[in-house]
Amino acid sequence: MTTRAMIGSAKAEHVLAEGLSVRVRVPGSSANLGPGFDCLGLALSIFDELAVTITGTGVSVAVTGEAAGRVPLDERHLVARAVARGLEHAGVAVPGFHLECRNVIPHSRGLGSSAAAVVGGLAAASALVAADGRRPGLTDEELVQLSSEFEGHPDNAAASVLGSAVVTWSGERGRFFARKLELHRSVVATVFVPQIESSTEATRGLLPDAVPRADAVFNVSRAALGVVALTTSPDCLMDATQDRLHQDYRAEALPETTRLVAALRDRGHAATVSGAGPSVLVLGVQSLGAPEADLAAELGFTMIPVDVADGVEVVS
Repeated sequence: MTTRAMIGSAKAEHVLAEGLSVRVRVPGSSANLGPGFDCLGLALSIFDELAVTITGTGVSVAVTGEAAGRVPLDERHLVARAVARGLEHAGVAVPGFHLECRNVIPHSRGLGSSAAAVVGGLAAASALVAADGRRPGLTDEELVQLSSEFEGHPDNAAASVLGSAVVTWSGERGRFFARKLELHRSVVATVFVPQIESSTEATRGLLPDAVPRADAVFNVSRAALGVVALTTSPDCLMDATQDRLHQDYRAEALPETTRLVAALRDRGHAATVSGAGPSVLVLGVQSLGAPEADLAAELGFTMIPVDVADGVEVVS
């Protein structure tokens, strides 16, 4: 084994060959879906693509699209860190790699960009291992676990791994789990994206450590109903997207988002804050049109119809 510094496992039995290259496509996501705080997620057809090529030494990164010019272009880049973690977990190493990122998922808008970055990097590492042929790539369960470790909860990450809608939970000893839901065929999604950004860490800091029992019971009932609405009874989506656990506490920090959610719900649309905001998600059975787009534009949002997406995939 070469004495050069290696990236990946310090005890690697295999060093992947220079020139090996893979490309992956990973969807964005919306989390919470109203009442399912940190436990419900939905994959959306807004995709980042990345390519990883094994090189002779070091880590280099090229970024186009979202956040270009605002992120590190070396081993500190979030996707690069995820690639290295995936290689380490697989027990392999590389002398270096070049990473190319084409970012489409809006950053800091509540659409799962950081989770997608981590999932994409781990999936790329998995694809490199599989392409090498000496051991299988990572399983979906491993991808969910490793990607969830980066943020401490699996809702966005599991949606980007598995696709569709997901129910997630955490167990003992830092374990994370997810199950994919089979969505009712009539469910459609729309997102409303503002130009402003928001920090998940900052808005999470607005949440209280305790809530009234009545509010906790309310959210348990709505989250359970959410699974029913998504899978068998989309006519329940308005009730199933009600929340008392996090959206009201974040309202003051997200005034335009709060106004748009309220205005859309007043018009009969099941609108929620997407993740920690400031984007808005609407779930329903019919596509939205010009009236909703105009309403959103008045508040500084762009309406984007999206499909519910499959999970991360290796592309040619």
